[in-house]
Order: sequence, then structure tokens, then C-alpha cells
Amino acid sequence: MRIRVASPAIALTASLFALGADAAVDWKIATDSDKSTHYVIGNDLARHVAPAAGVRLSVLQTPGAAANIKLLRYDSGVKLAIVQNDVLLALTEQARAGHAEAGELTQSLRVVTPLFDNEIHLIARADSPMNFVHDMREARISGGVVGSGAALTTHALYRRLFGQPIPETQAVFATAEEALVRLITDKSIDVVAVVGAQPAPLIANMKPEAQKFIKLLKFDPAHAASKAVTAGYVPARLKAASYPNLLAADIDTLAVGTLLATYDYPQKDTAETLGRFGRALCQNFTTLQAKGHPKWKEADLALPQLPDGWRYFTPAANEIKACLARQGKPTTRTEKACGAEERALGLCK
Repeated sequence: MRIRVASPAIALTASLFALGADAAVDWKIATDSDKSTHYVIGNDLARHVAPAAGVRLSVLQTPGAAANIKLLRYDSGVKLAIVQNDVLLALTEQARAGHAEAGELTQSLRVVTPLFDNEIHLIARADSPMNFVHDMREARISGGVVGSGAALTTHALYRRLFGQPIPETQAVFATAEEALVRLITDKSIDVVAVVGAQPAPLIANMKPEAQKFIKLLKFDPAHAASKAVTAGYVPARLKAASYPNLLAADIDTLAVGTLLATYDYPQKDTAETLGRFGRALCQNFTTLQAKGHPKWKEADLALPQLPDGWRYFTPAANEIKACLARQGKPTTRTEKACGAEERALGLCK
């Protein structure tokens, strides 16, 4: 019997793969609640991208985007975060106005890649006289807990609609789960905002009898109040296929963009690992689209021009561009490819 001896090259390759597995680093990605789309997206990245980059990625439950930016700055274990565009824009504006902490938070924040749009779901009681987004001027509104991206989006949307902040007597800060209970039981809340890529698990998992208790408010782009809103958010559709137990037909809503963010890490090993993560993201993008959350099918890795004050993390961006080039795909988004959200946010020249 002949015994085959592995060649030195094969042995070396095997040892390198073993070393790579042993040398994997432990990172965390800040997302949102465990019932959110962002939490699912984080798990998709942990499962289908991180291993190829030599990263053991833990998905961190958080209040949302505003808290995520702070975690990136102050928690050494958090190396990635999912952030809504309007949260980062608001902090950037505060920094320009001289707010010291906002400047500290945004100065070294970097973008790995834009992701996709998050739909805004505005939920009212089924028997409410409100049917449209512009009907909620007098409503008691919960957009999420303090520090969440949903809360900031809700308050920014209200200000755009009605030209003023939500009055203190109408502003509620609660988790979406708690707010929905209060909406239906003691009726101390009139509108609950859920900001997340559809199908948002909290809503998608509702039973058919939910129609007896709640409804989704529609956005009317023709209404006078809607003109100011579309300058900052993109019109979108909530699909009956996403929420078959709640919607009989598609309805109009609004959406806000999201991005994958990191910090401007000066350490060589961290920068190199983030570069590998960018390459792995590109190489496994078709897997994400096939096996991950449906929103991956709407994502585009081609990197657009960012608004003033925002910058890409160069090692990751360079790897994404090189990977796209090898695949014969565009490395930057052209004017023709830009959607309404990118134009509204100044992402297109």
C-alpha cells in the first residue's frame, strides 16, 4: 500500500489556514434590537462575511443608530455599526454648529459602504381617524427609546412635516414593543414608529387578527405638508407581500438610507482586518443576496460620492473597489444610477 505524503506546499497552505482560524479576532457590530432588520443584517454579516476576513463577529443589541455611533467611539470591542443617514447628518450639522461631543463623535467616523433604504412604518389604532402621515400633528407619538435612530428619524420627520418639533406633551420614548401595547391597551400612545427595512420582523410576524387593532398610515406625496419631507427622505412602498397579515395592497410611505460605519482606526492590524472585511463583503455579496435578508437585493456596493464631512475608511473602500473592478462592475455610482435618496442627501454630484 502506498502512503501519499503531502507536499511541502500543501502542508504550508494547510498550516496557514489553521493559523488564520486560530488568529481570528473578536469584534462586535452594533445594530439595533433583536427584533429589528438591522439585527438580522448584522447576523448576515457575521455568518457570510466575517469568517472570510478572519473575524469572529458578535452581533450587539442596541437602542439604535445614535447609540451605535457612541459605541464605535467609546467601546473598543465595537468595530462596525449600522447607522441611518439622517442620524449621521444630524450629528454632522450639530458638529458644524459647534457642539463639542457631536464633533468628537463624527470627526473620526468612517463609512465602509452605504447599504439600502429603511422604510418608515407609522402604526395607528385601527379605529383611529388618522389615515395619512400628515394627519398626526396632534398625535402622541413614540419613535423609540432615547438614543435610537428611530427616535431621531421620527422627530426629524415630524419637524419637516409641521415646521416644529414634537411638543413635549406628545413625545413618548419607549421600545416599539412597549409602545404597541400602550397603543392598543391604555391608548396613551396614538402612533408608533418602526424604522427598519421591510419586512420588519416586529410587524411581519403579526397574526391576521392584528388588522382588528392596528393599521399603517399612508404617505400622500400630493399633500402640501409632504413637499418639505421629500427633501430629506425618499418615497417608498410598503408591500402587501411583506406584511400579508396586515396589508391587502401596497401603500406609500417614506424611507431613509443606512450605511455600514466604522472608526478611523490608526492601528495597522485593525486597518488591515477592515480591509479584508471590505474584500470579503464584496466577494460574498451574492451569498448575502441569496441567503440573507431580502434587503440585500436592494444594496449596491458601488461607492457614491459622500456628503461634505463624511469619508470612507480607505483600506476597506480600496478593497471593495478592487474587487468590483475584478468582477467588471462599476466601482462608483454614476449620476444615472443615483436614486432619490442619494440626491436628497447630496450623495450625487
